Amino acid sequence: MRRGTFRDDTVDYAAVGATHAPDLMQYPPERSIPAEDSWRLGSGEERFRTAGDALLSWTAQRAAGLTVEDLRPASGPAYTGVAFDPDGNAVAPSKREVEQRFDADGTPFAGPGMTLHLRGRVAGMRADAELRVISVTDEVRRVGLVLGTVGGSVVSGEELFEITWREDNDEVWFTVRAFDAPNSLVYRLLPFLIRRRRKELFARYLRAISPLYATPL
Repeated sequence: MRRGTFRDDTVDYAAVGATHAPDLMQYPPERSIPAEDSWRLGSGEERFRTAGDALLSWTAQRAAGLTVEDLRPASGPAYTGVAFDPDGNAVAPSKREVEQRFDADGTPFAGPGMTLHLRGRVAGMRADAELRVISVTDEVRRVGLVLGTVGGSVVSGEELFEITWREDNDEVWFTVRAFDAPNSLVYRLLPFLIRRRRKELFARYLRAISPLYATPL
């Protein structure tokens, strides 16, 4: 079984929104390698809001050693991004107007349709890609964003970053879910390098968002 795809010509892959689907690990897009991990960040509303603001202000990428460059808003004022139901199916996007937020340095928070350029090194190899913000979630107990590759990367695919504040036990969790399809020759010949790259990225994201890593012991 393969999930249906939603096409968006601004990205370089077909399965837009597939990282929203909880069964990604069982049914990844064709020729892609899926990955997923979750970590408990603590408990309570304050922890949730702090982690959510950090996530939407690019802390995961910056503290992971990647440079966030050339942030640009959506191409038109009517763009509201792609919206998805819990199974990862595209639905009509929300029409709710959201005021643009900025961090202390004046950098805009993530918004649907925004594009950016990431540069750095991961697992000893160059990371250099243009990305688009596919969707942004900003709910009472869930905050997140999805980044999709536009082009120029050694892999193509998506990353979902999500902070959830659970009602049943008050715990705050950070989840990253992704799929990568190799573009470069070295990754096509040696797919284990994609898994190593993803493992290192996940570890960096955790260090960036988790208070356990941010606070010296």
